[in-house]
Amino acid sequence: MEFRETETVELKSVAQEGVVKELVAFVNCNGGTVYIGVADDGTVLGVEDPDACALQVSNAARDSVKPDITMFLHYETLECDGKFVVAVMAQRGTNRPYYLAKKGLRPEGVFVRQGYSSVPATDAAIRKMIKETDGDRFEDTRSVDQALSFRAAEKEFELRKIAFGQPQMLTLRLMSRDGLFTNLGLLLSDQCPFSLKVAVFEGKDQSVFKDRREFTGSLLEQLNDVYDYIDLQNRTRATFEKLLRIDTRDYPEVAVREALLNSLVHRDYGYSASTLISIYDDRIEFVSLGGLLPGLELEDLMMGVSVCRNPNLANVFYRLQLIEAYGTGMKKIMGAYADALRKPTIEATSNAFKIVLPNRNCVPQSGEKAKEGEGSEALSQNEKAILKRLKESEAITRKEVQEISGFSQAQAGRLLRAMAEKGLVVSCGGGRSTRYEMPNR
Repeated sequence: MEFRETETVELKSVAQEGVVKELVAFVNCNGGTVYIGVADDGTVLGVEDPDACALQVSNAARDSVKPDITMFLHYETLECDGKFVVAVMAQRGTNRPYYLAKKGLRPEGVFVRQGYSSVPATDAAIRKMIKETDGDRFEDTRSVDQALSFRAAEKEFELRKIAFGQPQMLTLRLMSRDGLFTNLGLLLSDQCPFSLKVAVFEGKDQSVFKDRREFTGSLLEQLNDVYDYIDLQNRTRATFEKLLRIDTRDYPEVAVREALLNSLVHRDYGYSASTLISIYDDRIEFVSLGGLLPGLELEDLMMGVSVCRNPNLANVFYRLQLIEAYGTGMKKIMGAYADALRKPTIEATSNAFKIVLPNRNCVPQSGEKAKEGEGSEALSQNEKAILKRLKESEAITRKEVQEISGFSQAQAGRLLRAMAEKGLVVSCGGGRSTRYEMPNR
């Protein structure tokens, strides 16, 4: 029998450590055979004990390679020129990429066949093998980075008195059955490569920066830190109804919380760009990557329909009591603005999703038109109804505005003050006798 190295044939004089590297390359590609007892030039040297040689290779493959490749290896003893040669035949593996355990799931540990040689795989090749094996869903695939720590996650689980060890990691799918961390584990680890950027602007556009921050680390750490940062920007304004002081924050805490959770749970982590939060004088915008999933419309979201892009991540957040159930977030956001003049808006493209929360304490200035979609239609209807009543009578009271609009006492007061600032009505009298009239009447 003539021996020579090819893309699927490797010759080895003895069963040394390099044999395992060649087997890794074969199972990562299209299979091949390693002949032990044959020199590189094809000269048959033979092995003294074929059985011991095969056992040595089998043990090395079992102990040195992850995931397990032993099921893809087959051994035969050949007699050539009166000498024994051990043939180790490797099939293409079904759980690629395979790698040397001591090197890890990195290029120096993952080998592929290139021509007549076995060479380290590129990062791109490793990711491609993972995607082909594990599927397209990001959170399910194996993480390229396996040197992960979970200090932030452990703190969150401990805070809620929930165990967080290897059994829980397996159950929550932070780790696969073969002991490798998944990308879900990567997202919750301290080494999470995805960040969240927050910018605070002066005014209502991006002309002047007041502050900007980038938050990194575990998604759980980002969630807490970003919420606290937004909370610092969320001012409280006071109004008075007679002797009663009414405090109103710029943004309802529940709406901020749900918008922030949505931007983390539902974003597409297949993109490397950061989630963006922009804070203006009159609004907060949450922009995350990944548009609506196929088949969904914006109207479906408002009805409570939800198809989660990252169900395993959502399950972790559910276990930590951060979310209640699918489809409730948007309803909570809209419910928090039930009595507001301007309503939250949602925009979606094929690759991005934006939630805009209006500042409840930002009243449009005289002559300034409310932005489309931010309650302008409701405001116009109420204004028209109030102005129509004023054409029929000399004045209108706040109580009458409540009856017309269905607003609360405080909301009706804010509506009338907004109309007064825009010059639509004028205030007359004071206290209980306060009434509103048409200007120049």
